[in-house]
Amino acid sequence: MSQDTAGSTTEAPVALLVTHRTLPGRRDAVAEVWMRHMAPAVQANEDHLAYSYCLSPTDPDGLSAFQVYRSARAAEAFTATDAYAAYEREVRPLLAGSPTVVCLQPVWTKPPAA
Repeated sequence: MSQDTAGSTTEAPVALLVTHRTLPGRRDAVAEVWMRHMAPAVQANEDHLAYSYCLSPTDPDGLSAFQVYRSARAAEAFTATDAYAAYEREVRPLLAGSPTVVCLQPVWTKPPAA
């Protein structure tokens, strides 16, 4: 937590880089499941400050999500939503294993284009 100039306590943003490998040839199916469950949930979540869902240009079974949350508490809350649980249930059999998750502390972010 940090303190803002008015003296109130705020939580710092947290970024996650999540990388998945799908079963061979299943990346398009995983992306379809993500679009159906996660895209609307992320779009509606005010605690997502930024989110990029990415396909690897060099690995036909690789994909990543770069996520910036308002706080670690917000990230934990999002993973407890019904949409996240539905996504997890449907996508699990299409993945080659558990994702690699890297937690990062943002220190500077370019604002979105106007």
